[in-house]
Amino acid sequence: MPCKIHRLLVYGGQTQDLERDAMSLQKILSERIAEARQLLERAEALSRSRLGGVQGGSKLCSKLKAELKFLRKVEAGKVSVKESHLQSTNLTHLKAVIESAESLDDVVSLLHVFNYQEQSGEKQSIVVDVVANGGLTWVKAIGRKAEALHSIWVGRGQYGDKSIVEQAEDYLEASKQQLVQYSNPHIVFAFYNGISSPMAERLKEMGLSVRGDIVAVNSMIDLMEEADRSADSDEELEEPLQVTKVDRSTIVASVAFPAEVKVDFCNRVNLDITTLITFVSAVSHGGCCFIFKEKVLTEQASQEREESVLPKLQAFMKNKELFACESAVKDFQAILETLGGPGEKARAQKLLQEIKVVPDQPSERASRLEASAKINSRSITIFGTGDALKAITMTANSGFVRAADNQGVKFSVFIHQPRALTESKEATATPLPGTVFREKVCNSGFVR
Repeated sequence: MPCKIHRLLVYGGQTQDLERDAMSLQKILSERIAEARQLLERAEALSRSRLGGVQGGSKLCSKLKAELKFLRKVEAGKVSVKESHLQSTNLTHLKAVIESAESLDDVVSLLHVFNYQEQSGEKQSIVVDVVANGGLTWVKAIGRKAEALHSIWVGRGQYGDKSIVEQAEDYLEASKQQLVQYSNPHIVFAFYNGISSPMAERLKEMGLSVRGDIVAVNSMIDLMEEADRSADSDEELEEPLQVTKVDRSTIVASVAFPAEVKVDFCNRVNLDITTLITFVSAVSHGGCCFIFKEKVLTEQASQEREESVLPKLQAFMKNKELFACESAVKDFQAILETLGGPGEKARAQKLLQEIKVVPDQPSERASRLEASAKINSRSITIFGTGDALKAITMTANSGFVRAADNQGVKFSVFIHQPRALTESKEATATPLPGTVFREKVCNSGFVR
């Protein structure tokens, strides 16, 4: 049966062999639609790969749905396209984004826009395709062929084309202004259709990691013979015109993720009051099999039964220096004295022996925060002291973190679920049927 696409193929104003070309286009179209469907499934799985979702996951899915919608319009004969258009759709780039994200750990964001300021003062923005390793790694996925990238780099591209090296400079400048755990995010350029060896070396010299096939570049090619064969000009060249040419058939190296990803992890931790309470709470130590009179405590107990909070906290704090400011410790002890049970107080005493208590010393940028419903002086002091220490603040106070971010102050934090002091509430609570209270014990010390 003739396909509607038959009517859509016109090249240079001249009708071609519709039957043959339509079959070719139909095959490519079917392959593209199948690919788009598969990529959409993978993108949806990526979006669900992190508790609470991956930021930008819905944006990636929307782009794939738009591509699929366009391809279906072509299939239905509603849009006229050339075969070359189907060969170079956005699917190439979106596929590269997905494959990059699937190759890395702890992906937190996709297609994330970062704003930065050039040295001239002009404001700019870049799109980072994949933000992974908790924000410590930025990935740019590149689907263009090595030949095109190399031509632009050596000045043979179209006017206005920005070379990969120039784009790398933008990424480096932006990363300097987007510190994560007091370090610049490490940048990876992932090439899915190869990169020439000289370009790869230049990127490495700049401090970037390269992922993909690194292909050879032929030695200088004498184009005099080409010029002689051309009838366009009779002028003689004083010297042979020499250029470099990418040789995709010769792969110098093939680099897979993690592509030598090296990041400096922060070794200092600042404990917020909410974290100190969570660490000693009876709920965190086996007392989660109760229905309390207070709804919030019952909810926390239910969360603890589903997933214990302590293992994650202990894993994050392992082999790190532990700090807490005087205000945090003072308020923690006051809360403990009022609400804490004997077990919670004993655990608190042990915990504080492993923490270095430092004077309040909020950083300048923290001190500039304006008070609001979510921002009070105590939180400014605690988070600001962590900022001054260049430490990651552990907290369950996500409201403050978001409010500060809205004022342009982004703190390095580790956010966890809250746990309250509940030991004194157990006497009036209802034990769940068939459960026995069992104290959780850390085999190698309270924190370590």
